[in-house]
Amino acid sequence: MSNVQKFELCVIGAGSAGLSLVAGAAQLGYSTVLIEKDKMGGDCLNTGCVPSKALLKASKVAQGFRNTEAYGIKSHEPEIDFAAVKKHVSSVIKVIEPHDSQERFEELGATVIREAATFLDAHTIQAGEHTIKAKYFVVATGARAFIPPIEGIEKDKVFTNENIFDLQEKPDHLIVIGGGPIGVEMAEAHRGLACKVSIIDMGTILANDDPELVEVLRNDLVAKGIDLYEGSAVKSVKHTKDTVTVNIEKDGDAVVIKGSHLLVAAGRQTNCDKLDLEKANVDFDRKGIKTDARLRTSQKHIFAAGDVASGPQFTHIAGYHAGIIIRNICFKMPAKVDYKAIPWVTYTNTELANVGLTHKEALDKHGENAIKTISWPFEENDRAQCEKSTAGLIKITVTNKGKILGAGIVGPHAGELIGIWSLAITKGMKLKDLTGIIAPYPTFGEISKRVAGSWFTPSLFSDKTRKIVGWLKKLPF
Repeated sequence: MSNVQKFELCVIGAGSAGLSLVAGAAQLGYSTVLIEKDKMGGDCLNTGCVPSKALLKASKVAQGFRNTEAYGIKSHEPEIDFAAVKKHVSSVIKVIEPHDSQERFEELGATVIREAATFLDAHTIQAGEHTIKAKYFVVATGARAFIPPIEGIEKDKVFTNENIFDLQEKPDHLIVIGGGPIGVEMAEAHRGLACKVSIIDMGTILANDDPELVEVLRNDLVAKGIDLYEGSAVKSVKHTKDTVTVNIEKDGDAVVIKGSHLLVAAGRQTNCDKLDLEKANVDFDRKGIKTDARLRTSQKHIFAAGDVASGPQFTHIAGYHAGIIIRNICFKMPAKVDYKAIPWVTYTNTELANVGLTHKEALDKHGENAIKTISWPFEENDRAQCEKSTAGLIKITVTNKGKILGAGIVGPHAGELIGIWSLAITKGMKLKDLTGIIAPYPTFGEISKRVAGSWFTPSLFSDKTRKIVGWLKKLPF
């Protein structure tokens, strides 16, 4: 180890968590090295959030041509240049790339090494020809698509989120295994781009979301022509040169689905299996690296952040983790994670957003007698009526005293509308705090004020209140 390089902080992985950490630590004066074996920007920029949302936007524009009759405009089937759509997706990545580039982080003062990293011991890693020692380490290596061991499946012939955006020819029939957010988003994106699409899931689509809200989205997917095979077990897959056949069992019956392309969106597996974590005595399992509330591993000077940290797998959580670790390392503050106000969104045309506890989670935690739910439909929102986007609702779960425990929204701009409820839960607000908001009219955002106000409607116009007002009106002004 004659050529050992020493740093105060070593970050492994240049995804959302790693980049945020390096940017913060380097600018605070820490000697920092970033190690990345693949693309800068990680999954979010290259194979996740950015390309998927760009593709969904193209799909939404195409779908818009088909739904104009209600506005007095003749609708028609758009002519789709699938390769040009993919150029649009690539161009969005190119615009954002400089922000995540090696050059930018070197300008911030960090050393960047483009090699795979492995631990030699708890204080040393090897990255290519580089031997590195550091006071602190952060593992932020993310996760990758999981391909289940299905009979007949050939991994080099299926698509995942990691390579679906490279596909240049339009699929005639895209079969999607997995009805989680990735599967549902990619299914709707391709359906809007004039592909036939089928979704297969062992349970129900979006099983982690409120069933009442999911039903609204399910109806929209079916109305668009997506075939749903929920409660279906995939028995085998057969690939030929131009087709793929998926044999499933649904309700005890054998069903054969033939398509042109197969997308597997059946979960994620963390990238910690090639780091030689055993040599550093860092505990991990199939869910990822085990951490405490401060994101420290079994070795207190080694932290884990983002998808690899066996917690919620969202890009915004990766950024949140980075902030927690910066506070621990750079400011010596015992900051801890708090997941009570985590928002998550499925970015379909009819968006589905949640924050805090779902209704079921609230029932399990507090009991039926301790919570209440209130809801308000988008059809009662004037802006939704103007834009003829009235499908959906907002659903709030609260304690009996009105403290907000969770919120779910399905409908237009749900991902934007959920933000105020995330703030409310973070600050421990009650519904009365939301009723005082002056919302501009007409906006979709009014729905939050309306649902909060509905909590007080029964008491406001009760017989007791009417009696009080009756007494008050007899008093002189």
